[in-house]
Order: sequence, then structure tokens, then C-alpha cells
Amino acid sequence: MKNPEAAQIFAQIANLLEIKGENPFKVRAYEKAAQTIQDLPEDLASFREKQPLTKIPGIGESIAQKIDEILNTGKCQFHQDLLAEMSPGLIELLRIPEVGPKTVQLLYEQLGVSTVAELEKAVKKHLLRGLKRMGAKTEENILEGIARLRQQGERRPLAVAFPHAQEIVEALKAQTPVDQIEMAGSLRRMKDTIGDIDILVTSQQPEKVMEVFCSLPMVKKILAQGTTKSSVITNLDIQVDVRVLKPDCFGAALQYFTGSKAHNIKLRELAVKRGLKISEYGIFKVKGNKRLGGETEEEIYDALGLPCPPPEIREDMGEIEAARKNKLPKLVEASQIQADLHVHSDWSDGRYSIAEMAEAAQQLGYTYVAITDHSKGRGIANGLSEDRLLKQIEEIKNINKKLQGFALLAGTEVDIRKDGDLDFDDDLLCQLDFVIASVHSGFRMDANAMTDRTIRAMENPWVDVIGHPTGRIIGQREPYAVDMDRILEAAARLGAAMEVNAFPDRLDLKDVHCRMAKEMGVKLVIGTDAHSVEHLGLMTYGVATARRGWVEAKDLLNTLPLADFRKSLRRNKQAQPRRQPKHRAAAKSRRS
Repeated sequence: MKNPEAAQIFAQIANLLEIKGENPFKVRAYEKAAQTIQDLPEDLASFREKQPLTKIPGIGESIAQKIDEILNTGKCQFHQDLLAEMSPGLIELLRIPEVGPKTVQLLYEQLGVSTVAELEKAVKKHLLRGLKRMGAKTEENILEGIARLRQQGERRPLAVAFPHAQEIVEALKAQTPVDQIEMAGSLRRMKDTIGDIDILVTSQQPEKVMEVFCSLPMVKKILAQGTTKSSVITNLDIQVDVRVLKPDCFGAALQYFTGSKAHNIKLRELAVKRGLKISEYGIFKVKGNKRLGGETEEEIYDALGLPCPPPEIREDMGEIEAARKNKLPKLVEASQIQADLHVHSDWSDGRYSIAEMAEAAQQLGYTYVAITDHSKGRGIANGLSEDRLLKQIEEIKNINKKLQGFALLAGTEVDIRKDGDLDFDDDLLCQLDFVIASVHSGFRMDANAMTDRTIRAMENPWVDVIGHPTGRIIGQREPYAVDMDRILEAAARLGAAMEVNAFPDRLDLKDVHCRMAKEMGVKLVIGTDAHSVEHLGLMTYGVATARRGWVEAKDLLNTLPLADFRKSLRRNKQAQPRRQPKHRAAAKSRRS
């Protein structure tokens, strides 16, 4: 599967062209190609076998030729030529949160900065203050970004590592005689960022497994190749370790390599008190070294008198104590999600029509979906004016007349302004089925101001959910300063819900805040923030984040059937009298 590699190459081409100051339309073409390929649900090579690559939306002849080159040779000469023109450090500069291609271009041309170390020196000497639109605050932000980059190290977003690992697992299943195969480590716990990838296998032919693993097309460098363990670096610069185990200790190894360090220490302490010892080979009585189990994970926990905790919560955050009391949560399952409640269409910045998004959602087994295009304040996202939103409401009504067993909800993702006011008036919001209110600007407010801003938005009775409540972009932008205790207290008091945004760059609320919300009685919704039909599949990451926050189906509104969901919304529970909308007469006039 070449999709991630091709997407990464085209994203780098776009960045390099922008650093060079090339035509913005050319830059945008490569950016769109990268996103399209990343979202493509089918393997590029398989697609090419059936039809021309130019049949992919947004892929023209020139980019299609470059995809062919990547599929055939593993690289793109145009990309290689661009890299040869510039210092390799310029790409590294782009990994600093909030440092984009235009900034890199300016730093390179005006100060000769081409590495992170050079940039750090320039900032500390205050050399940036002589550049356009740069001052003390810019210097502070860049130093914070460099510190975060170093702290983050080589950790990758879950949505990069997880499909990469899946690809390797599927290749080993198809090409080797494996009996059991599982991902382990932080990837199995579905953490928002991942270091190395660990894969555990049982097989009667371990040498064959290792031979195939080390020769997979995504392997860039072999670090070690043995009969029971091999380590490689892939073309996404991720280290992957594969271990072949004996069947009778597979469960013990899976437990050992899945639990966090703190979880495993707590488990070993519990074992010592019972006269037992745990290792990756099994669980044993200290006296006599009698083996009690290890073929399955359940055998390990059972020997300690515990039910087996779900992998996502093995973080030593109370799960062992809950297991001892037989009070482990029954975590939400993906199959329990009945709707996606954050979906964009081509009315704003989405890529597909409302009807196309509805059809794709039906194919995923959903029974309803909320169309939540941006409001007018998001001009960059083609946000809807009042008149356009009224027209969209009518279109949704017309589409619903043709649907069976499925419903579209007319919604919006309305901007929360700096003073907490909303981008649309109440007399328009009350005509919608569902309203998400989100912050999309003014991220540098202090914690009190940002918290007040969000709470004021929640106090509007037509706001059902606060979208991506902390504004983080993983690896790029830190959460804005906000008092989550106060936010959740207000949500509990007002009956507003919080979003778990499933888009992999966000995963916001994060796991810790999901658990806080659950404990404070605040309802949650999971939405993908989908801008294409492919994005609807990102629900997996939202569910994983919710599970890490101990969330059960009863804590989520979109596990409810549509009728119950409607009743659960604060707009309907409070039976507020609806204002006579000043826009309604205009809408009726248009319909007549």
C-alpha cells in the first residue's frame, strides 16, 4: 500500500514549493493531492489496475504521472530534485508547531536559517524582531514550539501509526504461516501518539515470518534480524519490532507489551503479595516455580483474581482497583454508534454533497447524521450566511423526504466569537435540529477569558454541543488556555454536551477530559468533523479516545436512537418557547 508514502511525498512537495515562493495554485494542487490520496479508501495500486489514476477526484495528468512513478520506483524525481535544491533542515523546521512554509521562506531568505538549531540561536539573539510581522510574541511561540518538538521526539499521531501497523499485520497474515498476530504497546492502548510499533506473532515457521517481515516493501532499514525478533525502520521513519512467540506464552507477552509501565508495575506488586511472579513468559508461583498460565491474557489476570481490563485503560488510572471491586466500565463499542454528529458538506469546505454524505453514512450503518457546515465567520471555509443556511435547511428537508430508515439533521458548526456571542442569532439557531458551537480564532486569550467565552456560548439555549473544546492540533498546536473544570461544571449545570472530535489531528476532548466529563455527569457526542466521505471512517479514533476515558454507551448521546436523541437535546428537554424568526418570512417568500 503506497497511499501514506505518496501522500507524504506530495505534502512535502507542496511545502517545498511554498518555501520557494512558487505559484500558490500549484502549491494548493499538491496539497489537495496529498489530502485526496490520504483519504482514498482504496490502495492506489489496486485503483490503477482498474481505471486511470486521473479518475481520482482532483488528480490531473501531471500528478497521476508522479503517482505512477511512486508506485513503480518508490520515489518521485521531482520531489528528489526539490530536496536537493534545499537544506534538509528546512523540512525539519516545518515540524515546529506554528512554523509554516511562508515563515520558513522568510527565515531562510532574510536570516539564512536552515536548521532548528540555527533558528533557536536566531530567536535567542532577537534577530526575528527585524522581520515583517514578527516580534517578542513570535519568538516566545517559536521557542515553545521547539521545546514541544523535542519533547515529542519521534512520536507519531495514532492515525499515522495505526493504519501503517495494520498494513504490516495484513501483509504478514497473507504471506506467512502465522497462527496468532496482534499489535501491542501504546498502539493497542490507542494512545493519541505512538513511538515504536510492536507486533506479536505465533508461528510454526518463525524464520519465514522474519524473512518476509524484513523484505516488506515499506522496510527502509533493517536494524536487527533474528529467528524470534526483528526490528526495522519503515519508509515512514517508524521503528517496528516483530516477535515470534511460543503459543503457551503469547497471552503473557501480549499483556506484558500492552500495559503501560505503571500498570505493569502495579500488577507485579499485586502478584508479589500473592507469592507470584509475572514475566512475558507467563505467571508463576514463586515457591516451586509452578506455571499458572500465560497462553491468554485472561489467564494472567485470572491468576491474580482480576477480570481482564480492556487494553485502552491499562494506564494505572484506577483500572486495577476497579477490577478488584469488579467495577470495570463496560466501554462503548463502535457498533453502538448510531450517528455521526459533525459532518461538513460542499456547502462550506467539505468535498461532497449532502446527499453523497448521507449515502456514505447509511452504508456505514448509521441511522441519522447531522450536517454541520461552518457559519459565516469562517470565510476561509466558505461559511454559510443566514440566507444560505435557510436554503440548506430546505434542501435537507427535501432529501429527507426521499430517505427511508435514515434521517439528516439540519445543523451548523457556529463560530464562538471572542466575546462569547455566536455567529448566528437565536431566531435562526432555533430553526435547526442541532447546533455545535466552536472556537476557531483568538486562541491566545488567557484562561479566564477563554473559559468565560466558552461558558457564555453554552449559556445560549440553542447550543447543544461545544465542539473540539480545547482547540488542540496534535503535534502542531497546544490546547488553548482554558479551565476545564469550570467548563464541565457549566456544561453539567446547563445541560450542554461536549464533543469528542474524532479527527486524528484533534482527538479533542482528550481521554482525561472525557473521563472528567463522565464523572461530572456531562454527556458526550462523538463526531468525525468529516469533510469527505472517507473521513466518516475516522469514527474509530473517536471511539478509541472515548474508551480511553472510560466512556460507556450511556454517556454518549449518539448511541441513542433518533427519537431518544432528539428528546435528550437541551433545546427539546427544556421546552423553550421558540422566538418568531425574522428570517422565516423571507424563507417562506422564497419557497412560494
